[in-house]
Amino acid sequence: MNNTLDAVAGYAGAVAVGSDKARSAVSWGAISAGAVVAASTSLLLIALGGGVGLASLSPWTHTGASAATFTAITAIGLIVVQWISAGVGGYIAGRLRTRWHGVHTHEVFFRDTAHGFITWATATLLASAAAAVIAGSTAGAGLRVASSIGAGAALGAASSAPSGASVDPYDVDTLLRPGTPGAASPGNTAYPGNDVRAQTTRILARGLTNDDVSAEDRAYLTQIVSAQAGISAADAQTRVDNGIAKVQAAKVQAKQAADKAHKAAEAASIFTALAMLIGAFIACISAALGGRLRDLNP
Repeated sequence: MNNTLDAVAGYAGAVAVGSDKARSAVSWGAISAGAVVAASTSLLLIALGGGVGLASLSPWTHTGASAATFTAITAIGLIVVQWISAGVGGYIAGRLRTRWHGVHTHEVFFRDTAHGFITWATATLLASAAAAVIAGSTAGAGLRVASSIGAGAALGAASSAPSGASVDPYDVDTLLRPGTPGAASPGNTAYPGNDVRAQTTRILARGLTNDDVSAEDRAYLTQIVSAQAGISAADAQTRVDNGIAKVQAAKVQAKQAADKAHKAAEAASIFTALAMLIGAFIACISAALGGRLRDLNP
């Protein structure tokens, strides 16, 4: 009798193991739950970190965190966000997955870590989709405002310029320069005396574009400054050279600021990738831990 019962029990256990092996090794329910938790935790921590980061900045001089400090805080914050969110999501996925019967310990560990990695990947896609939706709505609003402004500007330009006209005002200035700077040429009312500021601005703008002001333009600016300020030609020449040097220095500073912004964006990309790698690793380990605790408490 006992032999018969043992045989029946063994057969039932074999059927259970066989049916368990026939099922998919991926527990999508547990993965989905872990991914949703990880994505929500990530968004929550990013919102909290954004508030803390903005609180560290200040528009006042010599107050608040510097750019280097803010970049370091941002990098650490990204790693912490990935660490916590991936750890929580991976643990949830590992703890909620169905127990595997008749599977070797090494295979169980591999499946648990794979579940953690898939959970991290799914959560990353969910968070990216949410960020894309938010960015898309913001950009859409900006484009609508820009299009309305552009449409108004286009209508204004169409009413004041021939169709297809595209003339640089600097070229017009060059053609219509009066013989005496600051005064209108005979028969020419295009450039009265009060338009010299606009002419000077356009000359300096062209100099910024070409990285230098031509000798002809320098001479003309010297004449304008001498006539308007009532100073000698030598003093006007010195003033023009100093003014051009200041404009060029401002351009160099602008380039340096752009270079710093480029390097900051590059560092942010590297830190983001590093944080994501850490998040994937933590998710795998957390899922393995959750799965082990799940097996120890059937």
